[in-house]
Amino acid sequence: MTTQRLDQLAKTIRSKNAGVNKITFDVIFRDRETYDHVRRTQVLTRNSVASLFRIPPERVADFVEYDPGLAIKFTFYRLRPSGSAGDGDIFGAQQYAPLLDLPVPVD
Repeated sequence: MTTQRLDQLAKTIRSKNAGVNKITFDVIFRDRETYDHVRRTQVLTRNSVASLFRIPPERVADFVEYDPGLAIKFTFYRLRPSGSAGDGDIFGAQQYAPLLDLPVPVD
């Protein structure tokens, strides 16, 4: 099976704070065809992102396929509040790395 990395298919892959107790992720595509293809492959689902980030599925607060924005968005509950002792990423901006190399089957 031929694959392509998610970072080669997406226009933007990012993470950021979503309040003090959550981190949100956005995977945004350039065109409808690529967005629909990635959705059909099911490489990004509530369960697959939990597995990819090695967290229990209960920590995935939201998972949305946002058609108008050609985006797949999901949010995790943080283990500790942003900026508290032991928080390694106060802005949540460095959490998206596991998504970059995610293999996506191509036709």
